[in-house]
Amino acid sequence: QVQLVESGGGSVQAGDSLRLSCAASGRTFTRYAMGWFRQAPGKEREFVAAITWSGDNTDYADSVKGRFTISRDNAKNTMYLQMNSLKHEDTAVYYCAATKGIAGFREAGYELDYWGQGTQVTVSS
Repeated sequence: QVQLVESGGGSVQAGDSLRLSCAASGRTFTRYAMGWFRQAPGKEREFVAAITWSGDNTDYADSVKGRFTISRDNAKNTMYLQMNSLKHEDTAVYYCAATKGIAGFREAGYELDYWGQGTQVTVSS
């Protein structure tokens, strides 16, 4: 099994930046695509960004494109989400996830293989 642990969340003001990390441990030899979801209070979970194992392909939600950058360092078994120009509407619990193909992050009903525990991001307007 693979365990995912997010870190880097916090409380910031609009316009600030945060960098989230997702560290994988356990049986990490599988070349999983990884990505991020978020869920705000009273709202459904929404897709944020995803990246292939090699990093040669990325996918972003329209709401974050141009502001967020996803990356990964496979030697460290870690994925990152650099969040710039944060807005109040970015406030949510952010979850990292892993699955065998990047398309799975967009497929309704697709069961992703692994999830982290979530990290809170709060942006004051």
